[in-house]
Amino acid sequence: MATSILKCRCECLAIVLIIFTSFLFAVISSEEIIEYEYVSCGSLIKLKNSKYNIRLHSHDVKYGSGSGQQSVTGQDKSDDGNSYWQIKGKLDKPCKRGTPIKCGQTIRLMHSNTQRNLHSHHFQAPLSSRYQEVSAFGDYGSGDIGDHWVVTCSSQWWRRDEQVRLKHVATDVYLAPTDQVYGRPIRGQREIAGIDSPSSATYWKVAEGVYVAEGVYIKPNES
Repeated sequence: MATSILKCRCECLAIVLIIFTSFLFAVISSEEIIEYEYVSCGSLIKLKNSKYNIRLHSHDVKYGSGSGQQSVTGQDKSDDGNSYWQIKGKLDKPCKRGTPIKCGQTIRLMHSNTQRNLHSHHFQAPLSSRYQEVSAFGDYGSGDIGDHWVVTCSSQWWRRDEQVRLKHVATDVYLAPTDQVYGRPIRGQREIAGIDSPSSATYWKVAEGVYVAEGVYIKPNES
């Protein structure tokens, strides 16, 4: 009798596990094809400039003038791992992983490979004297208020298919490529600077990346 009851319980448990596994597989399978429409906190992204068709880039190469901090450039290769940036909240107000970024929200962008933040300050840009230097600053994600950028866009939330501008909080300049191109040691890469006024050059759009939502895995964007 006891053996029969135990056998029945084991069979019921097996059925429950099969149902649960099937359900979990269905959920994972459906999540893998989700195209999450928002850019969210914690997402790892590449930013592509709409005018110049280049991606925001950095590397462990210091400027030879100005601040001497890590250089930030633009380059056209889509498969370069040095073009990934992680979205983080303000220094004094971290954002919750997976929450959509609001238009008008202040964020930080941390360079994935070097753990330094997209930064600007009142140094002259290396190649364009009328513009402001943009660098990568800090160690392991730490930094200062010069790392704060406001996302300016036209809807309520930053959408993945939407062009946005990034305005520097401390100095009111806009992130943009210039017409200047570097020589050695970063030959062919375009200067990135802070410019005074919004223009067609200040538009950016997310490209490749891994996007997260609260409790959900989102299929990487490979466009």
